[in-house]
Amino acid sequence: MRTSKVTIEDIAGRAGVSKATVSRVLNRPTTVTEVKREAVKVAMNEMGFKPNQFARSLANGHSNTIGIVTQNIGTSFYDSIARSIIQSLRQTQYAPIFSDGMYEHDAENAAINTLLDRQVDAVIVLGGDLTPDEIHGGEDAVPMVMVARQIEGWNGVCIGVDNVAMGYNATKHLIDAGHVQIAHVTGNPSHEDAVNREKGYRKALAEANIPIDEDLIFPGNFYGQAGVLAVESWLMRGKSFSAVFAANDLSAFGVRLALSRRNIRVPDEVSIVGIDDKIESALMPPPLTTIRQPADAMGEAAVKAVTTILSGKKTESVLMQGELIVRESVSRRH
Repeated sequence: MRTSKVTIEDIAGRAGVSKATVSRVLNRPTTVTEVKREAVKVAMNEMGFKPNQFARSLANGHSNTIGIVTQNIGTSFYDSIARSIIQSLRQTQYAPIFSDGMYEHDAENAAINTLLDRQVDAVIVLGGDLTPDEIHGGEDAVPMVMVARQIEGWNGVCIGVDNVAMGYNATKHLIDAGHVQIAHVTGNPSHEDAVNREKGYRKALAEANIPIDEDLIFPGNFYGQAGVLAVESWLMRGKSFSAVFAANDLSAFGVRLALSRRNIRVPDEVSIVGIDDKIESALMPPPLTTIRQPADAMGEAAVKAVTTILSGKKTESVLMQGELIVRESVSRRH
């Protein structure tokens, strides 16, 4: 059975005080005498009254909420950052509200606008591809922190990871193991992370004076099927390679599957390195050597940045580094 909503007027009648007194107890309790304050509290408990925290916060000009725009809920990297943000926000006065950009430009814009309509105090955007001109700005704008991106031409705060360095270190690990014919499965060619990881791949090869074979660079999309198609493409065209640097672990899983179907042994015949360090990466046969992205640290840094901005202080962008996790998918080339 539905019961009628308890109002401030109801509380005032039960406590024998004015509505203004009840309002002061809810918003400025120190301005009310202890006797009246206690009478109002007793009345609220007896009537099951729950103050509308959202309405109260809006009345004070703040919602005490932070909007979070993620990309494809269920994507391990962004989900890891999101979990870290949730954990970090528990230590603050702010609660998270999520919206999904779904890796689509228009959907990302819509997700941000939805959060702004909910009167969030700030927005944290994970990934995406908004341009500097599209990011909300101005003196009266809601603060925004961009995570897992470096945005040239934008003066706001970015919590990024050095994708060029990750691509470089992954490739250099293979070079240091004696590999020369190193293939690469890229991410989405239009995605800045993929572009920068490929830059790192090319940089490592150039520094080692290893000629770059453009036919060994396969345009992928960060999904496992791209790794499968890459291997099939190289083998059908008779391309020789002893190692593969995949732009992410999912692509590396696809590479491993395609090699297995062709009875090509990993790492004895072909070595593989990925990026991300998904949970499943340690369970792949053989366990995958990869570059671990600092997802937890990025989430913590995002919350620190946004709460610093909301406190009226300035903060700087952060560029983090990945960590090489050596497992069993790379063998030394003799």
